[in-house]
Amino acid sequence: MKRWDHRPFEVRNLFNPAFCGLILFRAIQGYEENDPRGLPFSLSLLILPLSLHKDSRDVIASSPRSYLLKITENNPQLQVGFSERAASMLPYALEAFGLLMERGCISVTKDGRFQSIPDKVRKSVTGTDETKACQRVARLVGKEFSRIADRVTIYTTFGIRP
Repeated sequence: MKRWDHRPFEVRNLFNPAFCGLILFRAIQGYEENDPRGLPFSLSLLILPLSLHKDSRDVIASSPRSYLLKITENNPQLQVGFSERAASMLPYALEAFGLLMERGCISVTKDGRFQSIPDKVRKSVTGTDETKACQRVARLVGKEFSRIADRVTIYTTFGIRP
């Protein structure tokens, strides 16, 4: 990973650790709505590629009441290039988790799950329309991951070998 001041302007803005951390935090909160044990680390790595990629985000946001497995079945384009996007987003996710931990916004359980710490991040979803959409989709994806409750199924759905 390049030093912060050596990164292109666009990368510094889009993959800013605070913004990526906020996206991950919203997903953790969404996951905890159905499963208070917290979001497993292995699933957390899929949040940024689904929430930040505009085409994926638009497909997921267009069917907020549908199940994620059904959305993926009806929109196979979600799988195209997904594993590469997920791999390329890994350093940004780790950087964001570092910031969330440093700021006391999340905790890690003994079994490797992320849990949100109450009252550390503003509950209201604010920002531009695009940043709001990223946050809403992240929460929705987190909630859907907890409903599915099987990591192998989720990874396989997106064409990644667990």
